[in-house]
Amino acid sequence: MASLKDIRRRIGSVKNTRQTTRAMKMVAAAKLRKSQEGILNTRPYANTIANIVGKIASTNEIESPLFVKADVVKKEMVIVVSSDRGLCGSFNSTISKFAFEYITKNKSQRDITVVSVGKKSADFLRRRGVNVEKTVLNLAKEISYKFALDFTEEMVKTYFDEKYDQVTVFYNEFKSAIQQIPRAQVLLPIQPQEDLWAETESQFSKDYIFEPSAKEIAEQLLRKSINIQVYKNLLESLASEHGARMNAMENATKNAGELIRKLTLSYNNARQAAITRELIEITSGAQALNN
Repeated sequence: MASLKDIRRRIGSVKNTRQTTRAMKMVAAAKLRKSQEGILNTRPYANTIANIVGKIASTNEIESPLFVKADVVKKEMVIVVSSDRGLCGSFNSTISKFAFEYITKNKSQRDITVVSVGKKSADFLRRRGVNVEKTVLNLAKEISYKFALDFTEEMVKTYFDEKYDQVTVFYNEFKSAIQQIPRAQVLLPIQPQEDLWAETESQFSKDYIFEPSAKEIAEQLLRKSINIQVYKNLLESLASEHGARMNAMENATKNAGELIRKLTLSYNNARQAAITRELIEITSGAQALNN
């Protein structure tokens, strides 16, 4: 049985851990509120642009290499968005497993190049024998529209230079602090998103009038559409990370409190047993002297 000193030391250690997890939860909650604000501001804009671009594509009035879809995908770039740090529950493992299953399923049919945005997914995939061509770090520090713009420009350039047939991004879509859904989205070539069409067309007329022309509008919107989709995906992932970390730290804080309660009970029982033992020894000694 552990000594009173050992139990006291464990209680102190768990209390320190609880203080740390409680502070981390508060920090994650503050960052989550900021990320949620960014998502709420970005989602309507990104969805509207995606809808308009999809409508332009459906007119068949323009020809752009960003619209051209290969009959058979032979070469693909897979982008996996995770985080650099842990302590966020299953956030990283869920999206990494999702991407790994996709890569494993399709690697025999096509040449797949993997780019990891975040250290954790890169580590996960490398441990399973996947060659990660590039790793982008410090996402939480650098995330901004300019970061997304630079990343997108490099991605589009590589798409054309290396003659990829498709670019697919894997990320966690933020629903709430306790729910993040792994998603896969084809970024290139640009494809109509039917769910966005249905959502928008339920509110607005299906008839569009393009001024000055669909072609001129498309030239301005195509790159912007990709930029904003990448930016939205990064924001979704970042908010999901903060939500998952806040939830994980809340659970850790609760578990620490429960462990402290059990250790305190053990300490009191051990202390009571020690006192009882000492009383018995004193009583036995007194009886021996009287005899």
